[in-house]
Amino acid sequence: MTLRTLQQVIPAMETSDGAGVKLRRSIGQSPQARLDPFLMLDEFGTDNPQDYIAGFPSHPHRGFETVTYMLDGHMLHEDHMGNRGDLKSGDVQWMTAGRGIIHSEMPQQLEGRMRGFQLWINLPAAEKMKPAGYRDIPAASIPEAALDGGGSAKVIAGTLRLDGRDTAGPMQGLSTEPVYFDVELPAGGSFEQPLPPGHNAFLYVYEGDASVGARALPRRAAGILSEGDSVRVTATDRGARFILLAARPLREPVVQYGPFVMNTRDEIEQALRDYQAGRLTA
Repeated sequence: MTLRTLQQVIPAMETSDGAGVKLRRSIGQSPQARLDPFLMLDEFGTDNPQDYIAGFPSHPHRGFETVTYMLDGHMLHEDHMGNRGDLKSGDVQWMTAGRGIIHSEMPQQLEGRMRGFQLWINLPAAEKMKPAGYRDIPAASIPEAALDGGGSAKVIAGTLRLDGRDTAGPMQGLSTEPVYFDVELPAGGSFEQPLPPGHNAFLYVYEGDASVGARALPRRAAGILSEGDSVRVTATDRGARFILLAARPLREPVVQYGPFVMNTRDEIEQALRDYQAGRLTA
């Protein structure tokens, strides 16, 4: 078994999106900072309502999927298909933009902590124009496995394999075969997990400190992993909490213009024309 090593570190940079929501962006802060098929990872986290209260008013997407994982707080999703989803602490929202979706995500709290992640995953060319889709995944339906030596792992997508036991997450059967775990380790604890060979993978520490092999991964940075078939993460004496993500690379051209991600410039221009003409979701 070949252990993956920490190949590259992308520190998250402060930015804002939507109507001024303050974020930290690691994956996707520039075109060179993508990891096929991952387009973007944003972390949001604050106790100051002025950092999130304006939310994400109605806006379009085409050509990829968004995954919102709410650690703390309450957001409301509404879209052109009539979907309405309350995203509360521990919940996940998996949205497929496909040929087009117009939606909003607005805070449902006036004070308190708002914390979580939004991930963008590219769609293959053959699926970019498929019908839009939306799925709410409540916290109660996300399995959590206890780790030997303490700690736990929540399984949002893919399958966790520990000591011959498999724990399958609610998201399965997607073309990019994504893996999405939220792992919590006690002080000095470790986590070892097989990952599909050929999948691109990274992790993001958001509490405590951790290392991959002999190399420390700073908090609030995406740690890109080398090729291999497993990964081992060790927490320091402060413990650690991190998300681990992996997926099958598409190896296709990526052309992005804001909320549209396609394969060619012509397709981007068509998306803009469709949106301006009210045909994006038709």
